[in-house]
Amino acid sequence: MLKKLVEFSIGETGLIKKVEGEGRLRRRLFDMGVTPGATVYLRKKAPLGDPLEITIRGYELTLRKSEAELVILEVEDAK
Repeated sequence: MLKKLVEFSIGETGLIKKVEGEGRLRRRLFDMGVTPGATVYLRKKAPLGDPLEITIRGYELTLRKSEAELVILEVEDAK
């Protein structure tokens, strides 16, 4: 099932399928390692949902809600 990163619940894991957007914002996400094929784990959400803290490629990264809207993931089944 495909979901945007902003729709994830805390503790969910997914595989990035697509990064939307264009120009500087897309380039910035790619530079931070948010690329198709990477596994993402949602660690925390701020009380109002902005920002989100994720684990990707072995490090913690904080994304704005507007950035998380651009990341489409395949949700991994709970094991």
